[in-house]
Amino acid sequence: MDDELQQRMQVINEMLLEMASGNFFYRIKRSPKNDNIEALVVTLNMLAEEIQDTIIHQGYANTNKTILDIVQMSFVLDAKGCIRMVNQKTCNILSSLYDDIVGKSFESFLSQASIPKWKAKWNRIKEKEIFDTSINLKFKSKGDLIIPKIAYLTTFNYSDIKDKWTLITIIHHSNFQNQLDSDLKNRVVKQAKKNEEISSKSTNKISKPKLRLSFEDIRKIREGHDIIINNLERDFPSLKDFALQIGTNEFKLKYGFKELYGTTVHRFLMQERLRKAQMMIQYSDVSLKLIAYMVGFKSMPHFSRSFKKRYGYSPSALRKNSITNNS
Repeated sequence: MDDELQQRMQVINEMLLEMASGNFFYRIKRSPKNDNIEALVVTLNMLAEEIQDTIIHQGYANTNKTILDIVQMSFVLDAKGCIRMVNQKTCNILSSLYDDIVGKSFESFLSQASIPKWKAKWNRIKEKEIFDTSINLKFKSKGDLIIPKIAYLTTFNYSDIKDKWTLITIIHHSNFQNQLDSDLKNRVVKQAKKNEEISSKSTNKISKPKLRLSFEDIRKIREGHDIIINNLERDFPSLKDFALQIGTNEFKLKYGFKELYGTTVHRFLMQERLRKAQMMIQYSDVSLKLIAYMVGFKSMPHFSRSFKKRYGYSPSALRKNSITNNS
């Protein structure tokens, strides 16, 4: 990717981040180019304009209950309905790694009840040159959590051969701004008091000043925690790449994870893999070799050594005394 293209994509990424934070007054400056990137810029600017108008209207119409609009998920689909780009929040909500989303069909992340509805809408999209609409869908996270959302669809031409692509935006609407602010404040204050109590217990110890984690830092690390649990079978990315995925840096990830969960990221990953393996050995008849693979181990000897070191007995010994074998 050349420098100019990379710079233009960075600007689009910045706008998505601004919209995700609730700033719909952000605009991307138009360029003289007439390509797919410029088409996406126009679409994003128009979407932000429409949302901004909605916010202003609701603010004047009912100043005591201003609507809060936050972009939660954004998808860019190609002409075949495959996902080509998502924002960071999408990965967190669906409890999936970026590489597990991009390249997959959009409908694979929908509940069974929503797939027919989506297919009908997708057929209509393909029939029309320009299409703007909304649809109620239920998304399915990796842990099979059903997430009902309203999806806003906008089509745009991708290239000179006029491949039609689709921007899908999931916006969270809330009338309870004061309640949201109050809840956020209470959670931040509660965490601050907890940190002070922990700090007061160690006043006699001489140590370096600790990093102060913001509520946003804590939220991101908790999202990372959930992603780990839902992707135990996957090859775990480097800490730097994982930190970027959840929107923080490697230092805060390592420090914050240790503060919140009392262990390192990799140690937690290993503990969860072995915990899941222990449950599967006890309560299923899946072979030990397959269980090892399903929880992320590449070889049976490595799995057996790690399991015995953690629990004091081998996987085969546990299987012989498991409920399934004794029933």
